Amino acid sequence: MIKKRGINKCQQQSYFTLLYCLIIAIPISIALGIVSVLPGAFDPSFTASGTFVIRSMLGGIDSFPLLAVPMFVLSGMIMAKGGISKKIFDVFAFFIGKLTAGMPCAVIVTCLFYGAISGSAPATVAAVGSMTIPILVRLGYDKSFTTAIVAVAGGLGVIIPPSIPFIMYGMASGESVSDLFMAGVVPGLLIGALLMVYAIYYCKKHGEDKEKIAAEIDQLHAKGFIGVFKESFFAILSPVIILGCIYTGVASPTEAAVISVFYSLVVSLFIYKSMKFKDIWGIMVEGVRTYAPILFILAASIAFSRVLTLMRVPQSISAWILSNFHNKVVILLVINVFLLIVGMVMDTTPAILILTPILLPIVTAIGMNPIHFGVMMVVNLAIGFVTPPIGVNLFVASSLTDIPVMKIAQKAMPLIVCFLVALLLITFIPQISLAFL
Repeated sequence: MIKKRGINKCQQQSYFTLLYCLIIAIPISIALGIVSVLPGAFDPSFTASGTFVIRSMLGGIDSFPLLAVPMFVLSGMIMAKGGISKKIFDVFAFFIGKLTAGMPCAVIVTCLFYGAISGSAPATVAAVGSMTIPILVRLGYDKSFTTAIVAVAGGLGVIIPPSIPFIMYGMASGESVSDLFMAGVVPGLLIGALLMVYAIYYCKKHGEDKEKIAAEIDQLHAKGFIGVFKESFFAILSPVIILGCIYTGVASPTEAAVISVFYSLVVSLFIYKSMKFKDIWGIMVEGVRTYAPILFILAASIAFSRVLTLMRVPQSISAWILSNFHNKVVILLVINVFLLIVGMVMDTTPAILILTPILLPIVTAIGMNPIHFGVMMVVNLAIGFVTPPIGVNLFVASSLTDIPVMKIAQKAMPLIVCFLVALLLITFIPQISLAFL
């Protein structure tokens, strides 16, 4: 039995070591692995020996729900290559393109739909941005504004189901992934609506080139609704099939992810013919390159979270917060601020796997539904996708347009404020997340 003093010392040494590793830019997976073995190295009587850490890493990634992650990553890549996002965009541009801010709003709605296909925020930014940003710039919209729109709206990819962070939270908390997916629908729509409100305000203030927009939309109208719908039907059907399989109980989220891979292959190869068989190998290689770092982070995060549990860190932090803050509103605000800061400096996957065991006992102690908390956590971390220094979406968007990251971040600030307003509503109005449960 380790003395409390010894545990505190181990905690301090672990925290300082982790902080030092992050400062000197050691990869997060390696940093977490190092910190996980430290308590056992400092105190041989501690349960978490090096062997325990390795077993935890291997056992943690041996998970059926986790198989959904690489499948959704691969599906998103196939659909990006197959030009699915352009088909979706054309449908929404057909209906709302001529309205005030119609084209930027069409981009936001496209991000919503594509997020329901890929489950990944960076994938949504890359797929939708590479196609829509050139169109909007050609129509006279400010390049930095359109880039900021795509970067922020791409964050909806982790809120609208299927969502990879929701799968991670389900793993860490033991909650139903299907319930989490269902809980993400209304919050995602709410955030999308607020982003569109700002887009309308911006376009009214700065104006639009109505002639260019009208000419672009007239080309779509020339095809007729039947023509546009026929071209886009299979693209729009994709999220319907994926989510329909999950919600009707036909398939689990993992099985639905596999279905999405095969569906995207069939649509891209045989229906749209926008991809060739020779492209499949390159996409699979890129998928492995994308997922392999995530897998190492996952393994290290799981081991680290188990070590934290053995050190009773979640209980210590929970006791400290509950003893120092007695008002439910204040506690939730403190947790939100903490998660926003974490989202700025840490990737979503390790943040969820490390913090869920720590924060979940706190929110359940004040009567918060674990599903509701999962949505709140993911929305917080989604904001981290567009806030420096990590800001993955900002870097992806910057690579598409060559606009400096900080300039995109500045342009995105009003949109981030919309995200924060939605976060407060989601936090304090549980019915938004639990409407379908």
